Amino acid sequence: MSALDGLRGAAVSGVVLFHTGYLSGGFLGVDLFFVLSGFLITGQLVNEAADTGRVHLVRFWGRRLRRLFPALALMMGVTALTVWALERARIAPWRSGLVSTTLSDGLWAQLNIINWHLIAEDASYWDAFGQSRVFEHLWSIAVEEQFYLVWPLIIGLVIAVTAWGRRHGHAQFDVSVIVIAGVFSVASFIVMIAAVDPADPTRVYTGTDSRAFSLVIGAAAATLPIRRLCERAVTAYPRAATGVIGALGVALAAAWVAADGISTPGLFTGGLFVHAVICAALIALVATVTRQHVTNNDGSQTDGAQRLPVPVRLLQNRQLVWLGGISYSLYLWHWPVITLIPAHGDSEIGMLMHTAVVIGISLAAAAASRYFVEDPIRFRARWARGRAGLGALLAVSVLLLLFWVVVPHMESTVIDVSVL
Repeated sequence: MSALDGLRGAAVSGVVLFHTGYLSGGFLGVDLFFVLSGFLITGQLVNEAADTGRVHLVRFWGRRLRRLFPALALMMGVTALTVWALERARIAPWRSGLVSTTLSDGLWAQLNIINWHLIAEDASYWDAFGQSRVFEHLWSIAVEEQFYLVWPLIIGLVIAVTAWGRRHGHAQFDVSVIVIAGVFSVASFIVMIAAVDPADPTRVYTGTDSRAFSLVIGAAAATLPIRRLCERAVTAYPRAATGVIGALGVALAAAWVAADGISTPGLFTGGLFVHAVICAALIALVATVTRQHVTNNDGSQTDGAQRLPVPVRLLQNRQLVWLGGISYSLYLWHWPVITLIPAHGDSEIGMLMHTAVVIGISLAAAAASRYFVEDPIRFRARWARGRAGLGALLAVSVLLLLFWVVVPHMESTVIDVSVL
């Protein structure tokens, strides 16, 4: 749905503007990404379970790898080589320690557990921007990847339990998923409240256990009971539904403008949870309205997209949808570009020029990544599937692992000629 791509575009725009210093609450775009991921992935799993009575885990993980790993490996390889080459060339201005942190973080980023690595190193999220960590932003990718690993297993277990229950006259799949998502979201929220350190809430902001509620709230919104509830509401009260969509969008925009990291009261004691609920409600209603306006009762498509409510049509803006299409790559590339191209001076013109250069390079890199790497591997490359795909994945993974392991030893080799 193009409107959901529009939400992706809004989310990545908020993050980029936050990192370039123009939107204090733009970091909340990550939470919108989380909720969207939970919604879309669970929708796929629920639909597969309804159609086939099972979830094919290997195929699911294969699709996730083909979607996510090529762009990630490309960005990490190019970024690490660039950092290493610039360090060897002694190009100034340069941040000391960038090579060492890049190499030490690279392994954990590749393994998709960099969020826990940064927590273990007491690397503050809120103080890190502008310091020397080019893979700092991958903490959110790690949280999503960990969700993609665990959540399908839970869905598979629910399928097995509910199949047994149906044979004994009870248990419903979608209700079970909602209950589990509800339990997990409440438990995750409790962890955030219990473990938050007001002076530096990095632990609860980047920890998988304390951020899971955003993903599972999105997951609950994709289940059949919630979908039917939204359909009944939109059918019975179409104008009210349009108003609610607009109000939810305005509420998110206001939060992104007003929020200011650790200085925002209540952000880590309920604010993020409420934000996730608003995101889930907006996504579910936008998806419902889109389905009802472009699909007939027999499933055929209509030209009803022209009659979509104004808030949904705004999300279908061509530029916003295009940004949504490259949002994953843009998220991957924008932070290394910001780190490797430091701003000169504090003047407003200088900052604007720096931001323009960063955004331009990031957009170009993201578009190239999508059109020349991601899409060909996802949709056209036969070698990316089956055993050939697994072999390519292992080969690239080994090359990256060798880089993280070998280069630090090369950098630390020093010959003391004074004793000769």
